[in-house]
Amino acid sequence: ADAVQSPIIPIVGGLTRATPGTISLGQGVVSYKPPALAVQRAMEWAGGSDHLYGAVPGEAALQTAIRQKLKADTKVDVDDTKRSIFVTAGSNMAFLQLVLALCDEGDEFIFSVPFYFNHEMACTMCGVKAVKVPTTEDFQLDVTKLQAAISPRTKAIITISPNNPTGAVYPEATLRAVNALCRDHGLYHISDEAYEYFVYGSTVHFSPSAIEGSEGHTISLFSLSKSYGFAAWRIGYMLMPAGLDAVMRKIQDTNLICAPLASQHAAAGCLEVGPVHCAPHVAELQTVRDLMLKELQDPKHACKWKAWPCDGAFYIIIQLLRCTRPDMEVVSRLIREFKVAVLPGSTFGMDDGCFFRVSFGPLRRDTAVEGLQRLVQGLEAISAEWALPPAV
Repeated sequence: ADAVQSPIIPIVGGLTRATPGTISLGQGVVSYKPPALAVQRAMEWAGGSDHLYGAVPGEAALQTAIRQKLKADTKVDVDDTKRSIFVTAGSNMAFLQLVLALCDEGDEFIFSVPFYFNHEMACTMCGVKAVKVPTTEDFQLDVTKLQAAISPRTKAIITISPNNPTGAVYPEATLRAVNALCRDHGLYHISDEAYEYFVYGSTVHFSPSAIEGSEGHTISLFSLSKSYGFAAWRIGYMLMPAGLDAVMRKIQDTNLICAPLASQHAAAGCLEVGPVHCAPHVAELQTVRDLMLKELQDPKHACKWKAWPCDGAFYIIIQLLRCTRPDMEVVSRLIREFKVAVLPGSTFGMDDGCFFRVSFGPLRRDTAVEGLQRLVQGLEAISAEWALPPAV
């Protein structure tokens, strides 16, 4: 247990609560609620007489709604002889159960850095090695380096697109190349697609599960937490090879039995409404993103920090240049003195500089302006004191 990094959200959350009035640019949540139909469906179920355990892989109504969603939005027509839909209590649970299903102690998953910290934590808890492969300068996948990292103990390659924490979106051609690499080496391609609807401008999301012939080695993870403002209800699901169904049933029956039925019926209500629920909120987030990038990428700041573009999800990576202090010290000072919270890059495996993840998911425009002003003011002050002068 000591080898597992401490979850950063409660740590930064504690610092934030200790400083009332802090604006959080830390946690990856959204500001809006689930559709009213979701709550209605949960209440209808609660008023019935069936309050026993449900089906391990998910209730029939939700399974049907997911199947329809996959066909309409993900462009996957599920063949039950080749694939299974499996409902879990959030997609983090799905990932942890995959580690248990696919690996023995000492096996390996390949991650691209920056990685999602809960994925890395799940592997470490289970005695599975997280093999960490650098991305390119703009946080795109390096397929050549991924291939070089494969060993006899490798079980899967992980991709997250749209990406947490970088906001990068991987092109279809790159995801096809990774999927082919997994196929050719007998590996699973685990594709985390929690932010599938959060893309901006002309950027599009592509699911590796839509690749013809990918059924036997591709696992896609999905979540309702972001798209439907559904984080508290804890529902995610995965589309996986049918051959994994038996072992996944064993694990989930031991772990949880089934995702909570009230939440499953609410989730079916979400999917009945569909992505029209989140579309206006994504449009508003694009406005917030544009506002933040305009300021953070202003050339006047170029000698103090660098901010990367965000094509998807709702995150921006910032590097405080030539900083002489650990990133967590900077995070603590931003909260204490400037009342704005971000997450340290080190929790995502970014150890070669002073990096931070900024989340604009929970912000509306008025809050974003104030949070941005505090962040810029804080970074300027900290850079003046804790950064080495630029080389001349």
